[in-house]
Amino acid sequence: MLKLKNVHTRYGSMKILKDINISVGKGQLVCLLGGNASGKSTTMKTILGIVKPFKGKVLFDGKDMKRVSTSQRISFGLATVPENRRLFPKLTVKENLMMGAFTRKDKKEINESFSYVCKLFPRIKERLSQKAGTLSGGEQQMVAMGRALMSKPKMIIMDEPSMGLSPALVDQNFEIIKKVNSEGVTIFVVEQNANAALSIADYGYVLQTGKIIMEGKADELLQSEEIRHAYLGES
Repeated sequence: MLKLKNVHTRYGSMKILKDINISVGKGQLVCLLGGNASGKSTTMKTILGIVKPFKGKVLFDGKDMKRVSTSQRISFGLATVPENRRLFPKLTVKENLMMGAFTRKDKKEINESFSYVCKLFPRIKERLSQKAGTLSGGEQQMVAMGRALMSKPKMIIMDEPSMGLSPALVDQNFEIIKKVNSEGVTIFVVEQNANAALSIADYGYVLQTGKIIMEGKADELLQSEEIRHAYLGES
């Protein structure tokens, strides 16, 4: 579904990503782990077309994205759940959800997606007329996921879904992500919280100073001494 092949990026003369190779298969839940200044945000921007590689390729659904704009990538079926959810706080839950369908034209299919989202997240169905800014963090995450699903995506990319949430809400949040993935949606999660991400993922990559330093099945990475020391605070 998504492939980064030997991707190099830079800001001016400063090289950021160095020979990045990432693959996300259809239906998979894959995570990219890394601390601050590791290159996670640049990887996200490169996938979305905000940053252009000076070497290497980004392929989505088999298509080379070199000359494809960010808006076109969204219309091709790539949806995002940005850091801190980025809802429209003064709009209602329903209005926020419908913003996710702005690239679609078929009203019948849009209504089907809306019904699907309400069924998937019964809690937000109860709050459709409520202002999004008044929701709890967990509820806002459901709305952000629902908004992404309203675009009928082939794949969802999530940026730091645990950011700003309490430990209890982090667990709830990742249960939501796993639930959506179990419905057949391909998901790529960019995250610092290794324990939460690896506990639900199929496969993981570890990014450090712009390089992939480790990759493997999520359950194997979770048992790695290096991962446990660097990300889980264990010696």
